Amino acid sequence: MLNAYGLRRHLGAVLVLACGLGAGGVAHAIEYRSVAAPAILYDVPSDKGKRLFIVSAGTPVEVVVTLDKWIKVRDPGGAITWIERSALATKRTVQVTATRALVRKQPTESSAPVFEAAKDVVLELADAPAEGWAKVRHVDGASGYVRVNEVWGL
Repeated sequence: MLNAYGLRRHLGAVLVLACGLGAGGVAHAIEYRSVAAPAILYDVPSDKGKRLFIVSAGTPVEVVVTLDKWIKVRDPGGAITWIERSALATKRTVQVTATRALVRKQPTESSAPVFEAAKDVVLELADAPAEGWAKVRHVDGASGYVRVNEVWGL
């Protein structure tokens, strides 16, 4: 049986442990990369593995696991596969998930549209997302702000 002092100490240890576990979860941010050129996705981290399909240049992927020269990734469709590290670019892109996404001049709903992007269109990420908006650039050079809930890869 715990006395008042023992109970406080026990609860304090549980609180410290819970905070430590919570902080550990925050430290692991999701990392996204983009495919540099059309690349083969494999079922295992080896070019001897089964070739699953070819992913298009610019496609954003979520990094799941990093090995020496291989990276396990999740694509916009949710498939988990392996890609060679050298096939990934440092430039970031996002892929439109909405049926149509209006890219606006400023990061507000009342701002004038610059262009409309259809589902699956890949846009270059021009700046870090803020307050629900991401600055993007189309391959033709037009740029503006898209709602973060209308794209994948952030």
